[in-house]
Amino acid sequence: MDYVSIETTTPLTSEILQVTPPEATLTLTTEPSLRIPKDAIRTSLKASTIDSVFATVYSLGTSGILLSNFLIELDASPVVFGMLSSIPMLVNLIQPLGAYLSERTTSRFQYSMWIFGTARFLWLILLIGVILFNWGSFSPQQLEILTLSILLVTNLLGGLGSPSWLSWLAMIVPRRLRGRYFGLRNSAASLTNLICVPLAGLLVSHWYGGTIQGFGIVLLISILSGFLSLGCQYFKVDVNPQLQNAISYAGRNAIAQPPQTTKVSHIVEPATTSEITPPQNDSPSIWKNSNFLMFLFYFGCWMLAVNISSPFFNLYMLDTLNLDVSWVTLYGSLQAGANLLMLIVWGKLADKIGNRRILIIIGILVALTPLLWLGIGADNWGIWIWFPLLHILLGGVWAAIDLCNNNIQLSIAPIKNQSIYFAIASAVAGVSGALGTTIGSIIAQFPQYGGLFAVFILSTGLRLVALMPLFFVQEPGK
Repeated sequence: MDYVSIETTTPLTSEILQVTPPEATLTLTTEPSLRIPKDAIRTSLKASTIDSVFATVYSLGTSGILLSNFLIELDASPVVFGMLSSIPMLVNLIQPLGAYLSERTTSRFQYSMWIFGTARFLWLILLIGVILFNWGSFSPQQLEILTLSILLVTNLLGGLGSPSWLSWLAMIVPRRLRGRYFGLRNSAASLTNLICVPLAGLLVSHWYGGTIQGFGIVLLISILSGFLSLGCQYFKVDVNPQLQNAISYAGRNAIAQPPQTTKVSHIVEPATTSEITPPQNDSPSIWKNSNFLMFLFYFGCWMLAVNISSPFFNLYMLDTLNLDVSWVTLYGSLQAGANLLMLIVWGKLADKIGNRRILIIIGILVALTPLLWLGIGADNWGIWIWFPLLHILLGGVWAAIDLCNNNIQLSIAPIKNQSIYFAIASAVAGVSGALGTTIGSIIAQFPQYGGLFAVFILSTGLRLVALMPLFFVQEPGK
């Protein structure tokens, strides 16, 4: 066979929608299913994997530890660091608007270019700001404000584009391969991160012009990688949201097309055609989709419970136990390595037994992990044995949680207005995560309320409770 069918979450019937150039009329065919050449699918998946590698390099200078270190060199206040952590979560509230806008376009590819391309270009402004700072034309406070402003705007743009991007990928990746593919894709990103972060850190700290100038070099490399990441998306099979949404109306498969509408060589020609009318409001409202709402309830509770304690594990090691930062960095590397190794394993297992079962079983173990931090001291046993084993465990189990949460969301969201479902889930996760971090920080700063020990115990209890809604979530095909 030279063709594969597009996987959908709705039943397929004997008719399909055909993509035609913009000047042509939308038509129906009597083919039994829409088929896309396997070569087109393989090319799209390879392009998406390479995209993830370049996107990881792009994130080096635009988020994470190097951006935090950049603000430290500018003597930023704790308020600035609080904003640095909260902005990426809170901007998820704009994702429903991004989904609404994307569903009114005719190309996932073009929408992605406009949104993410603009975000990449905006980081050039910060690069200019770093250059001006080194020339003495910018003060540290001005550079701080510029950094936070660009971070806010680019994350808002990311919120507008993420639902459409996820919906695009969900249509390309065959359902039976999702676990293995996303495991491989995430492994490639993790490996890139594992290699590039230490190298970028060495470049910044040893750059002859100083750390600020060194960060500017890393930022330049990140921006160039960001544009290469966008270039990879040209080789992915494009999807027309209008035709994707017509599936619920017509009960047929969606069709994919290449970014350039003139390249239609892989589209199966119909034997007979007839005109169709635009899709009507034939599918139930998202608020009547009980299965998705149950998943949403679980996801929100889980993100709240997790974020009550997760941001404070490093604080516990650095402040409470007074460990050297080099040890904490080493433990983080062990966790990243375990995550990398286990992603493919969990992906294959998820394809066999389903994502929900893994989330329930591994979720119980993850729920209990905050208790493993209690009673650990900064002695030889803790430093050389317990902390390394704990971080390896965390890396392995969180690989399963992150992968399966993503996959089950892809499987239960209907095809019509799919990006809106993803956007609402991200918005709920962002608000719940920010609320969890706030609750944890309030408890942690008051020793009379138990401090970090109370945070870890509370998080364990809430994580176990958050898993309960998963028993009522139905995963299609499992």
